[in-house]
Amino acid sequence: MKSVPLNSVSRTLARRAGAKKLREEGRIPAVIYGRQARPQNLELNAKELQDLINHSVSENLLVDLAVKDDARPQRLALVQEVQHHPLSGNVLHVDFHEVAADEKVTIMVPVETVGEAEGVKTEGGVLEHALFKIKVRALPKDLPEQLIVDVSHLKIGNSIHIGEIPVPAGVELLGDKKASVVSVAMPRTEEEEAAATAEAATGAGEVEMIKEKKEDGTEGAAPAAKGAADKAAPAAGDKKAAPAAGDKKAAPAAGDKKAAPGAEKKK
Repeated sequence: MKSVPLNSVSRTLARRAGAKKLREEGRIPAVIYGRQARPQNLELNAKELQDLINHSVSENLLVDLAVKDDARPQRLALVQEVQHHPLSGNVLHVDFHEVAADEKVTIMVPVETVGEAEGVKTEGGVLEHALFKIKVRALPKDLPEQLIVDVSHLKIGNSIHIGEIPVPAGVELLGDKKASVVSVAMPRTEEEEAAATAEAATGAGEVEMIKEKKEDGTEGAAPAAKGAADKAAPAAGDKKAAPAAGDKKAAPAAGDKKAAPGAEKKK
């Protein structure tokens, strides 16, 4: 990966209000960190940064970062993260990771497919992209901006795995070498699509019910408590469970000799 120049200055405005003011003035808050020095707040020219991103195939950038009026005015750094506004897409913040030219680093590199799969073109298959980024380790100068995967030879049932992706010298692909990156599969029938949709809907309903019981334990316990109360105190209108006071068989009168034989013998 070829390094590109980028200018910056030390940032004094901090917190949310300071960052907002910077953006209003056409500047972007940033931070650089690494093993060689403590994290440092920076600010960048928004137009210069946007032009740099627009002319790159990805946001994996290696920059020769110039820090104006700093004790260490020149840094080699990787763009670690770019935060965008969810609606406008404008850059809100940038994280730089300072690196050494002679030390290997690990980054996530996007995967780009080229060509039209034979299984899609002639057999009506569907190209399935399982991994969109792969972890890569190399010296900063050897890091690829993206990984190119040619899928034109794939037929239905064929896949390309991590271990089969060609990489430049000095670049190591990390992860399970047998993991599928792209493949060509048979298209689903309408019945299979309907069954998958119904299964997903059923599963979502079950998860929701379980979650509801966990959130409100008392609601789940209420039916059991109510059932126990029903057994202990049956309804008043139930003659078998709670006989009326005038029922001689269930509750004999006090003067009934048959009901109290012991008392008659004492007399």
